[in-house]
Amino acid sequence: MTKYIGILTSGGDSPGLNAALRGVGKAAIGHYGMHMIGFRDGFRGLMENRTAPLDGGQLSGILTTGGTILGTSREKPHRMPVGGKMLDMTDAIVGNYRDNHLDCLVCLGGGGTLKNALRLKQKGLNIITLPKTIDNDVFGTDITFGFDTALGIATEAIDRLHSTAHSHHRIIVVEIMGHRAGWLALGAGIAGGADVILIPEIPYNVEIVAEAIRERARGGKSFSIVAVAEGAISVQELDHLRQGKEAKAAGKKVAKDKKVRKADSKMDDSEADAAELLYADRTLNLAKRLELLTGLDARVTILGHLQRGGAPSAADRILATRLGTAAADLIDQECYGVMVAALGESTQAVKLEDAAGKVKTVPADHPWILSARRVGTNFGD
Repeated sequence: MTKYIGILTSGGDSPGLNAALRGVGKAAIGHYGMHMIGFRDGFRGLMENRTAPLDGGQLSGILTTGGTILGTSREKPHRMPVGGKMLDMTDAIVGNYRDNHLDCLVCLGGGGTLKNALRLKQKGLNIITLPKTIDNDVFGTDITFGFDTALGIATEAIDRLHSTAHSHHRIIVVEIMGHRAGWLALGAGIAGGADVILIPEIPYNVEIVAEAIRERARGGKSFSIVAVAEGAISVQELDHLRQGKEAKAAGKKVAKDKKVRKADSKMDDSEADAAELLYADRTLNLAKRLELLTGLDARVTILGHLQRGGAPSAADRILATRLGTAAADLIDQECYGVMVAALGESTQAVKLEDAAGKVKTVPADHPWILSARRVGTNFGD
């Protein structure tokens, strides 16, 4: 019997999404004779049953284009804004899955999508996910599509910033995406020859960073490039946040034990919130501190969404196609409840339970870090 497949893209956009849609669709339709429909704007489109027929015509010519022809959103099935309220719309999603007679739902997304997909699996739906994110932080896969393209963009940006840093004798602090993992900042920093790389996995001491820059100046190098991930954090800030969280936790415990919200517990909450707000703009604060400590002008460049835009690289097109066709193979085999992971030049079906809710961070002894240290890159530790 003909299998009916639903497919959606969820979370932030990423280069390679269209290539993955094409890979799933062309293999499922052309090779296996399946029928496929898309849902617009992620899980919200599935909840609202906003479908988009996908056949050879819709899938033609999208391999090289960025973004996603289906649109995307970050909304969650169990917590979706509806009529001004946040409601659990999981049952509506399950109903639309049944009404469309789907045999499987394919979800293209990152860590958040994995958790949402697992929730739908637990509701009895047949689910397969493909790992997408420029951060490369999805657990259980060697690499995610979108990462290689973003890595190239961030590297080119650092390349271009070298000339202005050199001309004006400045410190250029380049903020690169990566809240929880530093793969992108690390890779771009190495490839772009950054003098300092700061990532979430290695809390940095701003004094050590400043001394590395001063040492360069003493050696006749009047500029420095600092590649910093969004989630990079100083040891000083980390200690402050820990103290705030401990105070907040202590305040909550007092309130719970006494069954009354005391004034001192309210103060603990506000102190914890203040600690969070104090470092709301970490990159700008870092640049200001480096100016004070080194006597050099510092400028900040935030790459932002530039890293997620544009046509996917050749490597991402190949990876997305490889994972997409592997997903069609798994549907044919009725192997559901899995993420299609990249494993070397092959693929592997990883149970959603084994990947959801976990983050693939950079190990302290990763070869990239060891190589960077060998060439004199400073990590602020």
